[in-house]
Amino acid sequence: MAKIHELSENLTNQIAAGEVIERPASVVKELVENAIDAQASRIRVEVQHSGLKQISVQDNGSGIAPDQVDLAFMRHATSKIQDEHDLFNIATLGFRGEALASIAAVAHVEILTSTGGQTATRAAFAGGVKKFQEDAGSAKGTKITVGDIFYNTPARLKYLKSPKTELLKIVDIVNRIALGHPEISLTLASDGKVLLRTSGNGNLKQNVANIYGRKVAEKMLTVENEDPDFTLYGLVSEANLTRSSRNFISILLNGRYIKNYQLSSALLDGYGNKLGGKYPIAVLAIEADPLLVDVNVHPTKEEVRLSKEKELSRLITSAVTEALMDEDEASPLFQLTPFKDKTQLDQLEFNLKPNVVDTRRPDDFQLEVSQVAEPEGKTDITNKKETETKETAEKKENKQEEKEEKTSAPEYVDLNQVREDDQYVLTKSWDQHVKEQTALPPFAGGEEAASPVTSKADQLLRQHLPALRLLGQMGGYLLAEHEGDLYLIDQVAARRRLEYDQILASLEKDENYQQGLLEPLVFDFSVYDYQKLKDQLPLLRQLGLEMEDFGQNTLLMHSYPTWLKGEVTVQVRELLDQLLSSRENDGKSLLKLVAAKAAESNVSRRVNLTGAEAADLLLRLQTASDPYRDASGQVAVVRLSQNDLSKLFKKGK
Repeated sequence: MAKIHELSENLTNQIAAGEVIERPASVVKELVENAIDAQASRIRVEVQHSGLKQISVQDNGSGIAPDQVDLAFMRHATSKIQDEHDLFNIATLGFRGEALASIAAVAHVEILTSTGGQTATRAAFAGGVKKFQEDAGSAKGTKITVGDIFYNTPARLKYLKSPKTELLKIVDIVNRIALGHPEISLTLASDGKVLLRTSGNGNLKQNVANIYGRKVAEKMLTVENEDPDFTLYGLVSEANLTRSSRNFISILLNGRYIKNYQLSSALLDGYGNKLGGKYPIAVLAIEADPLLVDVNVHPTKEEVRLSKEKELSRLITSAVTEALMDEDEASPLFQLTPFKDKTQLDQLEFNLKPNVVDTRRPDDFQLEVSQVAEPEGKTDITNKKETETKETAEKKENKQEEKEEKTSAPEYVDLNQVREDDQYVLTKSWDQHVKEQTALPPFAGGEEAASPVTSKADQLLRQHLPALRLLGQMGGYLLAEHEGDLYLIDQVAARRRLEYDQILASLEKDENYQQGLLEPLVFDFSVYDYQKLKDQLPLLRQLGLEMEDFGQNTLLMHSYPTWLKGEVTVQVRELLDQLLSSRENDGKSLLKLVAAKAAESNVSRRVNLTGAEAADLLLRLQTASDPYRDASGQVAVVRLSQNDLSKLFKKGK
């Protein structure tokens, strides 16, 4: 049996670092949160080579005293809690005392800090060991520089993503922190280029404009609500401004960005059915008593445990609903048809008015004699009613008898019982089928050429759709016939399949006919999306979207493909959202995804086809890549054979 021994301090620090420091973005998060806890009003983050080479975070906070620098880099040393009571009343972002120790265990760290005195302190750590400490000159605040992250843990370095992905993670973290603290001026720079800069004037909508763009900020609605336990403030987008993923929803609890599915669902519930399966852009800042929040459940503190979570969910839903109602009241359409709240008092006043609706006939009103007399044929009408009553009673009795027969029938099928129809496994021809199958390779053991046994439906699918004869159309469905079989065609799904094939063919051949614009369209993005789309400009050109980088998180579009129909700005935005939310990596999969989305947008409703148009649709459907389904898998063609029709009408029983 192996001997038990205590791990070295350096090894324990490296193990702890694996829980807290997963990637360069984790370093940025911990250092920025420490700066916020130090009451900083200005924070600057600079990264080189996506943070893999160097990360620098500088603030104007309270700083660290010279005699406490060693304690700051010691595990479980913190100024933010004193005893177990403070653990359940945490008002700061950090409290475990693990961040600096974990970072210093896996990287080279240099700190320059000053509390505002005459001299500052500079110190360096590597692998959890202090290299030196000396006096220096600096303004009040702290600057921490982290280099060569994971230099002594190459296994962890191996599992990092591409530099682009790591940079996007950093951008996302800084964006969330900026939204949670609009009172702090935050700057993020990568390789000398500024990616984000906020003013720190406390204006949340201005921060949204800096991150998501001015046009998005203009369509944000203010939400406010409170109860004895929670205070809610934030911004949510109008119902017509949506995105294809939840990534644009930021929930901040006491200034800390958290992930909570129930609170996100409560936000979506506030929109009702207005989103159409998409997601809004939202920033919700929640202030709560720290006693109601347990943040000590996850090393990165992104997941928290909440008391009264259901009450908070109802508060969020009602706040969003009220904000959207205010938007409806402000719209011109609502002003044309104003909503009037009818109270019970109004209704009572209406009922008490004696002459609101006077349905009495005038005193001199009299019926003509011919009108009073019994009309001719009354006896016939009476007899007819009696006959209808008898027939109805007979039908009810017949239905009751059928119901009793069905009830008395067994609810199971005996597999050992031979059946005449082909709905069950065992039939009279079962043995014959088995014999035919075993005579084919590889059961026969020989290499004799044998024709494969396939069903008629399989043959039709292999040969695409047969030549159909149009019978008619009804409610957007086409009825056609071939060799006695009935075909039902969903017009919309069939047109979408043809549209998809046409768009995909033009994309793959790079034969996109362009529609030029007199003035380019401007598309603003968040820093995160802008960085992703910049690398996709060649793919966008292949899609037919001639876009160029205009800087400041903006792309200009000079032309678009002619297959793009409808409102161009809306259609292009949806395609870009689809591209951003896609997990497909290869270009061909993305082309199929975009073609399917474009086909769905271009063919969205049923139209009345003439006989020639319907016949042409059936003719073109024969050569479709998959005439039986559209690109999303929706059924386009249903075939009913003569045997199927006989079963439907219960023939031969």
